Amino acid sequence: MTVSRSTAFPAPYLLGAPRFNSAAMLPWICLAAVAGLTILRCDFIAAVDLRVDEAYYWTWSKENVISYLDHPPLIAWLIRASTYVFGDSNFGVRFPGLLAMALMQLLLGDIVWRLVREVRYVIAVVLMTEASLAYGLGMAKITPDIALIPCELAMLWSLVRLVQSKDQRWWLAAGLFGGLALLAKYSALLLLPAIGAFVLVPSWRRQQLASVHLWLGLGIAFLVFSPVLTWNALHDWASFRFTLSRPAQVTGWSARFLLDFIGQQFVLVGILLFPIALAGTAMLALRGYRQRAPIPILLSTAVVFPFGFFLWQGLSMRIGDSWTLFIWPIAFACVAINLKDILRLSPKSKLAAIGPPLMAASTISGLALVTATQLYYIGGTANVLRRDDPIGKEAGFARVVAAADAARQLIDARWFATTDYRIYAMLRWHLRNAGVPVVQINERARFSGFAEPVLVGANALYVAPHGTPDGAILAATSATLGKVGNIDLNWRGIMYDTYEFKRLTNWTPMLSPPSGDPFARARPH
Repeated sequence: MTVSRSTAFPAPYLLGAPRFNSAAMLPWICLAAVAGLTILRCDFIAAVDLRVDEAYYWTWSKENVISYLDHPPLIAWLIRASTYVFGDSNFGVRFPGLLAMALMQLLLGDIVWRLVREVRYVIAVVLMTEASLAYGLGMAKITPDIALIPCELAMLWSLVRLVQSKDQRWWLAAGLFGGLALLAKYSALLLLPAIGAFVLVPSWRRQQLASVHLWLGLGIAFLVFSPVLTWNALHDWASFRFTLSRPAQVTGWSARFLLDFIGQQFVLVGILLFPIALAGTAMLALRGYRQRAPIPILLSTAVVFPFGFFLWQGLSMRIGDSWTLFIWPIAFACVAINLKDILRLSPKSKLAAIGPPLMAASTISGLALVTATQLYYIGGTANVLRRDDPIGKEAGFARVVAAADAARQLIDARWFATTDYRIYAMLRWHLRNAGVPVVQINERARFSGFAEPVLVGANALYVAPHGTPDGAILAATSATLGKVGNIDLNWRGIMYDTYEFKRLTNWTPMLSPPSGDPFARARPH
């Protein structure tokens, strides 16, 4: 890879550093920054307890099933492979996030390099991922999105290679990676309009539609996705119905969730990076559709359509903080490509003048924020966000589980029962070597095909958050509940919740209730 010495995009504008005589220093500076932040992520992984959903996905990895109610199986498969190598530890569970971050940066860097052929833009897109809390910190948390992101980028990378090489066989690779993306998360379907526009808008539509490789690639995608299709066919399409059953949280339309969603993007993507990502993508989209250029159409539509979909959804429901994670890496690539086009086509324009320093400011400020946030969680003692801290509210479960196990031994209970998937996951994680069965007695559809634990006796310890409405399901049974104790969930001096311990007797749950049974029904969280 050669380093361009063009002065159209001066190095100091990108990195905010003193002027160097040679642009050859830029890759080394980028490498040092990425290495340092990776070390910080490793420290974060070791220092911060698993969050609820991470422990929940870990429980999936211990079961021999081909898919799950909540999500497709790829994240569980990755955790299973990682813990096989590194053991059931924080690092073992979270290592796929470190790998996904590296793959994301390599794929983004290569996509940008192939389109602009200047290393400083590659550096820009890599540092943008590090400068965003969603990735600089968020990729250390295990979610289905960390499996989705490298797969979707590999699919887009394959289509970029198709355009540049004119070799239709790249559709086969795109089909493989597209199938893997669907095997990671259903939201990969939101990329289909981008692929459709990529095929149909440029003048090559007849050539593409007539290509046997396109249809073979589609077949490969279905084949890779077939475990999910098979599981759903055997379970009355339960996962698809579950995913589509999220109810509207307001009657009609409301700006409440929409404003919350927009504010969330400013925090996760970056106060400056978020509007820059939107603006750069929009400009690339306008230019791409006007010129009917396949790659700009592909990349920009892969951002615009999913983001528009979530804006629409945000009028009636809360959008999860991880739902848009697959969008912004593509937007970062659009920003870098668009900036190169601006400097090439309009070198004396206002956009050309403010673009590089604005990108530099957003990247440097983002890197500082990500670094400070990681240090805050690794070595800090304050609780700045108090009850709103997203990590703090899930960081004290080890103490809760230890108290629950002590209460279980006190009443000589042989197993745990709960109606809350959060404490179910945490009990299983923190007692993973104790051999004590843990059962979530409700929402049993979540555990279709799971190995059923052996429950000895009808004396259990019921653990659930104070006031949880799901506990009312026991009122229709012969179960008797007697209070044993409770404990507060605390982190850095702030109380987030109270967990109650109750002796459960005179009833044993049916672990495989029929479909439609109150104990089988599950709802999205």
